[in-house]
Formats: sequence, structure tokens, C-alpha cells
Amino acid sequence: MRRRLLLALAAAPFAGCGFALRQSPRLPFRSVALVGFAPQSPLAATLRRQLAASQVQVVDAPSRADAVFEALIDSREKSVVASTAAGQVRELQLRVKLRFRVATPSGRLLLGADELLLTRDMSYSETAALAKAQEEAQLYRAMDEDIVGQVLRRLAAIRGA
Repeated sequence: MRRRLLLALAAAPFAGCGFALRQSPRLPFRSVALVGFAPQSPLAATLRRQLAASQVQVVDAPSRADAVFEALIDSREKSVVASTAAGQVRELQLRVKLRFRVATPSGRLLLGADELLLTRDMSYSETAALAKAQEEAQLYRAMDEDIVGQVLRRLAAIRGA
């Protein structure tokens, strides 16, 4: 009995700390149609996966969905930011841009056109081209995850879906 009491008293300071793992936000609809994405869009694949984790069904026909997520712009860009006098690339800038809107199948706008743009700078060296290509792919995946997280938070804020 005494041992249980000591254990309970030792654990008491941690009982109300409020710590909880981050969870996907609750969305106000049960099904969504994704339209406007390129056929092999990595951003669309990430969004599908995160929506499924949030218990939202992704359907192909917009008429069967509670909401229609329309990608107006889904682009990835890479540009040279810095180069040497000899013309060798030293720094790149990676950009992921998503412009979207959300409506009901009948056309009522739930979320007007919104744009998300993420940029990351990356050093570059020709001697480590393969490693830099892998770093670029990893940065794009991280940016996709970040954009999808922002999209889900915006979708969770929709009222009256």
C-alpha cells in the first residue's frame, strides 16, 4: 500500500502537463474529390495519404464528394541563386507552389482561392551531384508535407461544409 502511494505521488506532477502527440485536424466533411492535379503529382499523393489518415475518403467523382478540392496551380521550380565566375552552380533555390480553392459539388465556395509558396535554399557542388540530387528530393518531400499540413489546417477551419 505504501509503495503504491509513493508511486502515485511521484507520478502526480506529470499527470496534468498537457502533452499530447500532434494529430491530424478534424475536417468538416467525410469525402473529398481532388481535381486539377497532374496525374503523378507528388503533392497530390501526399495530400491523399494525409486525408486518408484523417478518416476522409478521397473519391474520383466530384459529384459524390462532400467537398471538391481544386488545385489551380501545383508547381515545383528550381532556380540558380549563386554561381562562380566560371559559371559553376553553387546555390539553388527550390520552390513548391500550390494555389487552390474548395467548393461543394454544387459550386458553392467553401474556401476562396488561397496560395501557399514554400522556398528552400540548397548549396550545390558538382563533385557531390548524386548526394545533392537526393538532398533535393528530400527537401521537396519535406516541403510537400509542410504544405499538406497547412492545407489540412485550412480545411479544418471551414465552417458549414
